[in-house]
Amino acid sequence: MLCYLKVRDFAIIDAVEVEFAQGLTALTGETGAGKSILVDAVLLALGGRAAADAVRHGAERAEITATFDIAGSAEARDWLAAQSLDAEGEVILRRVVGADGRSRCFVNGQALPAQVVRELGSLLIDIHGQQEFLSLLRRNAQRQLVDLHGDLEPLMVPVREAAEEWRHLSREHARLAEAAHERGSRLELLRYQVGELDALSLEHGEVESLAEEQSRLANRGRLAEATRAALALAYDADGADAHGVASRAAGQLRAAAAIDATLAAPLRMLEDAVIALKEAAGELSGYLDSLDVDPQRQDWVERRVAAIEELARKHRIEPSALPAQLASLNAELAALENSEIVLSGLQRRLAEVRSRYDATAAKLTEARRSAAARLATSVTSLMAVLGMPGGRFEVEVSPAAGGEPSTEGNDEVTFLVSANPGQPVKPVSRVASGGELSRISLAVQVAAAHGSARTCMIFDEVDAGVGGAVAEMVGRQLAALGARGQVLCVTHLAQVASQADHQVRVAKITDGRSSRMTVTELNAPERVEELARMLGGVEITRKTRDHAREMLKAAARGG
Repeated sequence: MLCYLKVRDFAIIDAVEVEFAQGLTALTGETGAGKSILVDAVLLALGGRAAADAVRHGAERAEITATFDIAGSAEARDWLAAQSLDAEGEVILRRVVGADGRSRCFVNGQALPAQVVRELGSLLIDIHGQQEFLSLLRRNAQRQLVDLHGDLEPLMVPVREAAEEWRHLSREHARLAEAAHERGSRLELLRYQVGELDALSLEHGEVESLAEEQSRLANRGRLAEATRAALALAYDADGADAHGVASRAAGQLRAAAAIDATLAAPLRMLEDAVIALKEAAGELSGYLDSLDVDPQRQDWVERRVAAIEELARKHRIEPSALPAQLASLNAELAALENSEIVLSGLQRRLAEVRSRYDATAAKLTEARRSAAARLATSVTSLMAVLGMPGGRFEVEVSPAAGGEPSTEGNDEVTFLVSANPGQPVKPVSRVASGGELSRISLAVQVAAAHGSARTCMIFDEVDAGVGGAVAEMVGRQLAALGARGQVLCVTHLAQVASQADHQVRVAKITDGRSSRMTVTELNAPERVEELARMLGGVEITRKTRDHAREMLKAAARGG
């Protein structure tokens, strides 16, 4: 709901502030007073196209602020959340247009492109009589009106769920199918690489142990020389070695230790050293024997290490990482070999979901056709009441192009109309008369609406070209629509204005050099005067005032 509008230095407006309420509000005033300028200001706040001549002459910039209550609009709240904008029950749109033609749009204080703001605008305001925001011309809006009229949301839910599931599965299927395109060559490479690594039969820790053995074999001469020298010094020098010296030292201490127990400890150390030297000599002798290996063993080790290093170079990894590489390749190979099974399973699921979608969409189509027929009958009846006797309204429900599951079902909805008897129906977008189009819009909105309206609706001179009883019926239908939400109507007819819950008078004041506009919300006596002016023209008589009072009383009684 549009709660507040503030306009400064726009067109002939220097400064205007007006508050709006629920229900039907009539905007009245003399021809040329600027009633439609207020509608233009709202359009500008909602991201409409701006031009430099929109700025009042002599001003640097025009500024428009519109405040909306969005407590009842889940779509608007979701849009704001998607834009990461805070909205605690209301949204403030601000538009600034400079005298140089440049403009900026703000939503709750954050600058946004006009095109983005227009998306939000379509969720907040529905203008009837202006092509730019006329929802009746949009195919999606036509379908939504049929669904609203038929209360089809319960049927929409399973269709939407099946379509979204199908899209998700379809994307996954496409991804796997694309991977399968190169699957053959990748499988061949993986199998070859896994075969090479399997053939190598690399054991845990083998790389490190082979490296040690290879180093030992390569340095066998130096190792043997050092070992022999150590063995000779420790044990094999005919008593001149460490073992012989330590043995003699121990022998010298044994007799002395029998006399002085203090020498017992050093004696034990020498005896331990003798034993240790003997054991070390045994180890060194065994090590020397191990160095005398078969030349074939050395050849095998060299070839084994070379094979490991070559395979590591192929995979561009360290030799020690080959076991992990084998595990990784085996995992990828298993996934690719199972992808056919997964792809086949996805194809089955896609077929199942498509079948479920087709069944639910068919039920929705049948319900839409029934709702479309009822809506067409209602709108045709209302058209006769609204000054288009003999006019005909039809709703065509046809298969949508594309063939893929849509969250909105398989249907395209087209509104067709003939405003004059004997003329064939044509798409509503090709109706020539703006007044007829506005009244058709009104008829559709009245026929389709249930409960509260989603947006604030503005009808700009919906009563153009009508008068008398037809004008009164237009007013009644607008009032009926206003009872479900908020309707603003620019009108020149007292029959329409008298049906309003609220009335705002727009006046232009001039001093001969410049003009400015005033906007006044009328109280009961002021409404009588304004309606009398609309009825009687220049001269307002008691009779016209009485007539105006009677019109207001009749409207209050409901006709």
